Amino acid sequence: MMKPRIAVIGKGNVGGALQRGIERAGYPVQSAGNNAQRVREVAEWAEYIFLAVPYTALDEVIREIGDGLNGKTVVDATNALTPAFELAIGFTTSGAEEIQKKAAAAKVVKAFNTVFASHMETGQVKGTALTLFVASDDSAAKQQVMALGREIGFDAVDAGPLNNARLLEPLGYLNIQLGYMLKMGTEIGVKLVH
Repeated sequence: MMKPRIAVIGKGNVGGALQRGIERAGYPVQSAGNNAQRVREVAEWAEYIFLAVPYTALDEVIREIGDGLNGKTVVDATNALTPAFELAIGFTTSGAEEIQKKAAAAKVVKAFNTVFASHMETGQVKGTALTLFVASDDSAAKQQVMALGREIGFDAVDAGPLNNARLLEPLGYLNIQLGYMLKMGTEIGVKLVH
């Protein structure tokens, strides 16, 4: 069975690690950095589009892709943070829900944002599979992203509807706080015991 084509938008630490993990899991993948034409090309080619850009760049990327998002599974791996590394939104909405509003014909899935980039390639820290929380209002898209996460090496967990991204984005922020501000480093991760 052919695996779906995946575009990773963003060539930074997160985008690079996601691309390596997705390739290792056997999926055809292409990536694009800060080049509007290339972003449109890979988005049009792909069936799944991973957004791995800074939160502040999302509006521009969504504009660049435009109708290329329609009908596609769009995986939001971003954290809704300001340039000063504070939560930009929360409680009554989330970054993922705002993407869904702007790309109404897409199937938005929130995932990968609670994991440091260095672990996105394998889904593990020190031999332990990290939990990949996956939230979406589209059940089929959610199951597809969970399957991909398992193939990378994560313990994928259904985190409910897309509005639960309001909880996953602060969890991603807590991970950043623990790793950087509280100096625990990036060799940490979240594991749900279930």
